[in-house]
This record gives sequence, structure tokens and C-alpha cells, in this order.
Amino acid sequence: MKIDPRLHRIVVAQPYPLLFATISGAHLYGFPSPDSDFDLRGAHVLPLEKVIGLEVRDETVEQSMIVPPDDNDQGRARHSLRAECDAQTGGAQGTDAPYLNGPLEMDIVSHDVRKFFGLLLKKNGYVLEQLFSPLIVHTTPEHEELKAICNPRQLDTSPTPLPGRGGEGASRTGLSGVITKHHSHHYFGFAETQWKLFLKESPRRVKPLLYVYRVLLTGIHLMRTGEVQANLVTLNEEFRLPYIGDLVARKLAGPEKSNLDDADIAFHESEYQRLRSELQAAYEASALPELPDDKTRAALNDLLIRIRIRGFSVTT
Repeated sequence: MKIDPRLHRIVVAQPYPLLFATISGAHLYGFPSPDSDFDLRGAHVLPLEKVIGLEVRDETVEQSMIVPPDDNDQGRARHSLRAECDAQTGGAQGTDAPYLNGPLEMDIVSHDVRKFFGLLLKKNGYVLEQLFSPLIVHTTPEHEELKAICNPRQLDTSPTPLPGRGGEGASRTGLSGVITKHHSHHYFGFAETQWKLFLKESPRRVKPLLYVYRVLLTGIHLMRTGEVQANLVTLNEEFRLPYIGDLVARKLAGPEKSNLDDADIAFHESEYQRLRSELQAAYEASALPELPDDKTRAALNDLLIRIRIRGFSVTT
């Protein structure tokens, strides 16, 4: 999968070195429309002199911009991430015509490593999905080490990595990782917010409805397997919900197809409640730990100290 070189240049231009930068949002979730912007998320490293004083600034750095097209033949011939995603998912946008070397709308949000590590130790699904996003714009060896600490199960080759289901990854490292049963609360809350948004809009849009299904399926899959999977198209290979393909196709087709005037509200509400119940059952049956163990916290602390004092390797 090719990443637009302009995204790499944005990463290099950040005020502080990045431990990693990945793509989140609709591109990660598997349903980017032609007008979807690029959401870059990551973790940066503040220099030591900026974190040992009384005031710590720039713990979060945010930047939004529209990047002009490259003015060269190579840029005009380049395939975008959106086109490849559409082709892989069989979406309505199988060509790159609306985007080909056009302006690139993007925003980047990064947290200092200490803040990011702290968020990982909480019930925060956002940072988990950013960390494990397969759409990597910038990485380092320490990024890979961080992923191994946070979820040793996900690095196991077994398709069902929880204890009793092939979960040798965690036992080999001796770490529980940061993913707990209580991450389900994040997905319950996020789904409820998107469902309320879907109901109150007029006309109703496909985007919040897709978010509802994406979030619930991600949560159920996480509770069952310990794997972070945020792509709705990939998730539906497991869940096989017959209506997902049509909803994704509407979103990929652009604004003119994104309204659901004929939406069967009763049907989708029934599905919403059914999947919430399924998430609750998955939570109750999950073999995930209640909290990150002391070894995981110690490993994160050691990595943070090494990054802060000695710096880290640079890889793109």
C-alpha cells in the first residue's frame, strides 16, 4: 500500500521527532469517501529540557492544513491511498479521478510519549487503534517495541490468541499487555454517541451509522481475540452482516449517496441493540485481564526512560 509522499514530508516537518505516525479515521476504518481528509496520529518526543521544568508544554501538538499537489509527472501518475483502498474493498470509487494529485486535506495530532503511554494504560480505544494502525507513515524500532509491550497477543501468529485459544504470545513475554476487559466501555460509549448522532440528523447520513457498526464490531472482536482491528470491511469477513457492503458502497460513492432517506430505522435499531448485547456477552466471557500487570507498566516505564535519555532510531 502506497502512502502519498506529501504525508511523509508533513511528518518530517513536525516540531519534535515522532516515534510513529499512522493514518486513522475513515481510511483506517475502510470507508473513505472522495472528500475524506487524512487523519495522521502519533507520538512525539519532547527534549529532556522541556519536560524536567515546572511547566511542560507541547504535550499535544495539532496541525491542520491543505497540502497543494506536486507539480510533476511523477506526482500526477501516483496512485493514492484512497484509490487502493477502494479497489481492495470493492467500493464505488475504483478510480482515482477525483483525487489524482489534487490538494491533500489533512490534520495531524500527536502526544508526547509520556502522555501517550499514560493514555495506553487507560481504557482508551483511540490510542490503541492509532498505535496498531497498519497504515504507517513513519515508524521506528521503538514503535515496534511499544506494540510488542502493549499487546503481545497481536504479535502471535495464532488466529485466536487468547488463553485457551492459542494465546502463547503473552506467556512467552510474561506481559499481560495494556488491553483489558474494560476497553469494552470505550466501545459502548462511542457507539452510543454515534447512534444518537445518527438519530438526530435530518436527513440521516450513512457515516454515523457506519461508525456505530464499526465500533461495535471492533469492540466485540477485541474482547474475543485481544486483537485491535479497526477496519470494518475486514471485520465483516468474520461477522458477515449482509447490509454492511451496501452502506460502505454508499459512503465510498461520495456526498450524493451518503444520505439514508430510505433508512429502515427499526431494523438498524434492532441491529444496534443486538450488537450491544453481543459486546456485553463478549465482555463477560473475555479472558482479557482486568488491569495491565506490573511487568507491563515496568516495561513501558523502561522504554520511556530509554527514549527520553538516549533518543531513538529513525526509520520511515
